[in-house]
This record gives sequence, C-alpha cells and structure tokens, in this order.
Amino acid sequence: MPRQASRPALHVRQAELADIPGIVALSGKVYLEMGAYSESMIQGQIINFPDGQVVVEYEDEIVGYAASFLIDEADALSPHTWSEITGNGYASRHNPRGEWLYGMEICVDPDRRRLRIGQRLYDARKELAERYELKGIVFGGRMPNWRRRRKQYASPQAYLEAVMAQEVSDPVIRFQTRMGYEPLGVLKGYMPDDRESGGYATHMVWRNPYAVERNRDDHPTKGSKEVVRVATVQFQQRRVSSFEEFMSNIEYFVDVTSDYRSDFVVFPELFTLALLSLEETPLTPAQSIERLTEYTPRFVDAMRQLAISYNINIIGGSHPTRTDDGEIQNVAYVFLRDGSVHAQEKIHPTPSERHWWNIRGGDEIITIPTDCGPIGVLICYDSEFPELARKLVDAGAKLLFVPFCTDNRQGYMRVRYCSQARAIENQCYVVMAGNVGNLPGVENMDIQYAKSCILTPCDFPFARDGIAEECTENVETVSIADLDLTDLDWARLEGTVRNLRDRRFDLYAVKWAN
Repeated sequence: MPRQASRPALHVRQAELADIPGIVALSGKVYLEMGAYSESMIQGQIINFPDGQVVVEYEDEIVGYAASFLIDEADALSPHTWSEITGNGYASRHNPRGEWLYGMEICVDPDRRRLRIGQRLYDARKELAERYELKGIVFGGRMPNWRRRRKQYASPQAYLEAVMAQEVSDPVIRFQTRMGYEPLGVLKGYMPDDRESGGYATHMVWRNPYAVERNRDDHPTKGSKEVVRVATVQFQQRRVSSFEEFMSNIEYFVDVTSDYRSDFVVFPELFTLALLSLEETPLTPAQSIERLTEYTPRFVDAMRQLAISYNINIIGGSHPTRTDDGEIQNVAYVFLRDGSVHAQEKIHPTPSERHWWNIRGGDEIITIPTDCGPIGVLICYDSEFPELARKLVDAGAKLLFVPFCTDNRQGYMRVRYCSQARAIENQCYVVMAGNVGNLPGVENMDIQYAKSCILTPCDFPFARDGIAEECTENVETVSIADLDLTDLDWARLEGTVRNLRDRRFDLYAVKWAN
C-alpha cells in the first residue's frame, strides 16, 4: 500500500484575512518596544494588495510575515519615511501601476531563526517582482548597530560605507546585501521609534534582471465590473402587538429587497424602538432602553435567520445592547448571508443619548469582511467624525453604511452633509437609512425626519450630484442602486481629484489606541 504523503511542516503562502490574529501576535513578539501592528493595519495591507502579503507557517503557527505593495518610481527612489510611503502602515498608497515593489515589512519569529525564514520571504518578494515584471524592489532597512557605533563615525552614511567596506559588521545590512540588495544611501527619520538605528534606515534596492520596459498607462485601471446592489429601507415606526409582528414587518422588506437580488439591505438606527409600543405602562427613557436590551438575543437570532433564508446581507440598523462590562451601548449588528454575525458599537453617543438613555460609547471601529468585500458601519453621529471613516477605508472598506435616527431636518442635514463628505474625501460609497413616523408614548422618539439615500463620490463615473438614489422625504419606502466598485479604483488612481492618494503623510497622521 503506498505511503500517504505527509503535510509539509513549513509552508510559504499568500496571507489571508484569517491569518490576521497570528500576524499581529508575531509582530508583537518581534517589536517589543515599538509595538505590534493593529488588526486593521494588517487587514488594510492584505486587502489593498493581496499578492504582496506573504506568511511562513511552521507546524500550523505563523512564524514569518512579509508585507509589500506597488509604488511608482519617483516615490520609491526619493527620500521618504516609513509612515509617509506606507500610508501609516495600511499600504494605502498601493499603486496598481507602480513600477517598483516596496517592501514595508519583514518580521521573523525570534525563536525560529534557524529555519531561514527571512531568506524564504526575500525570495518570495523577488518571485513576485519577476512575475509582475517590475523594475525591482525598494525598502528601508534597519541598521541596528549604528547606535552603538555612532561615536566612531561622523554620520549614518559614514557608518554605512564602513559596513559596505567590511570595516565593521551590521547583521541586518550584511544579510540584505547577501540577498542581492545594494544601498542607495541613508533615509533620515525613516522610523523614529527604531532607537537602535537612531531613526535612520538604509535605502535598499534590488534591480530585477528580467524587468520589462513598458508604458504602464497602456494598462487601464478599470477591469471587469464589480457591481454590488444595495438597498436602503426608510422604515416607518409603528405600533406592534407582538415581537412576531415587528419581525414580520422587517421580513417584508428583506423579502422585497432579496427579490431584487440585492447584496445588502440596511435598516435605520434604533428601528427596534417600535418594540416599546408593547409596554403597558409608561417608562422613563432610561427604563425604555433597559427594556429593549432584553430583546437582544431574540432579535439577533431572528435577523440571522432572515439573512440566511433570503440570501442577503443585512445591516440591522442598531439596537441597544447590554455589554459584558454592564454598560448599555448602541450596537449595529451585521447579519451576513453565510450565517455569521458581526457587531459595531456606536463610538459617539449624542448628548441626548447619554443624558436620557444612559448609553455609553464603544471603543473599537472595525471593518467587516463580506462576500462583496470589506464594509464599515458608522451609526448616525459617528458619520460626523471623519477619522472613523478614514480608518475603515484605509483598512479596505469601499462601502460605508450609515443607519441614522434624526428627529428634525437640522439633525438629518448634519448626518447627510457629513456622509456626503465622507464619500468624497474617502472616494467610497455611503448608504444612509433613517426612520420616519412616530411612536406616541415613547419618550425621546416623538417625531422623525429622514430622506435616506445612496451617495457616491463626485466625479465623472458617478451620479451627477453624487446621489445614486434617494428616498422620498418622510415616507416609508425603499431605494436600490447598483454600485460599481471598480469605479472607485479608477477615481482613486485617475480621478479629477485623488483625495486618498494626495494625503500629506509627511505632515499629519491619526494615531489609534487600537
């Protein structure tokens, strides 16, 4: 009987989203002083250029990681810092037409040094550069012995020259030159937190002997269309006699939008407040929200079943939820058609929510992987804080959903104008869904105003006014639009304005706690 082949102990492969926790853990182990990558940064790297991210797996554990992206020659060969050229670590400056591969990261488990993991990762990069017929690879390399030798040499450049002349040893520079790289010079302030290198880095280059000269402008950015159909429900608050009746109202809209073969349907913020009409005695605002939290398990289970049954991804508005630490938060649940459930808490409760309902803000903004790519959710007031949307887009989101609940036109216009701004500055799509109608007897839910819509950037491939679809003001209805994700790729690279690419990473950055 033939012997069954055993699974290889060591495997080099393209990184996947499922690898993110392992990569974060590895980076934390390697960079004890500088700190680990965040999950959203690794997600951005993988989504922005999947082919450029490589892991080494040894006995089912990630022991090596290499991150890279494409960049144009002018940026690759000019002085730069790590934050500037990598888009603060998200690889958001990836240019599909770039002539050079930029190596933003290689980290190896310090306990696995004898497996030649670094060599395998450098080889994988060269194979990628050759496959893409690029001019070569560029990166900023550490020079860890510079700090100890700085009294002997007048400058980092002098130190580098001494290393190249073999007058002094530097393990990193020596390894990289052995891998076929040559230094162009020294990058000042490349990574200020790298104290051993004094913040400096060697500007390393490898030139691809198989490079093919070509005009990359001959290769258009737009490929086959990637159309996503989205639906927004402008939902009317109404009295219901049971939880089942409420879910029947929701199922109607899920059914209709599914019949139109929508990929996503979004409901408004706090649309579950209709369940308070079941209460027989008046409740204070705080008691009302407390009561709603008791419906959370039933609500989540019922919505999950709708997503599976109707084969549609549901952004379930938002619902008050008591968290594990005892706080009540306003949570948007996302029910995917594969049966998975994700939760995004509202980061910024309004003054009214904090005062009347005792709602507390969450502490994490996440991108959610779906079968149509990663998405983000900004609950109402959160859309008015541009940092949140930018983080979601840097991590790969092209669709942002904004469930909202506003009582008058002024409140609505704040959310609307800010959502339109998020679409323009991030060159992404934004889908808004709000409540209409009223709930007599439910305090702080007296009146509603909404004009739900599907917003686009303002440029030639998109709707004239940046509005793909718009609901009639203050009536219960549904709007549906087809959104081509490749239009966003074109706009970001060739649009009249290129907000994402034109950011001044050399001047400003947003620092996140997680």
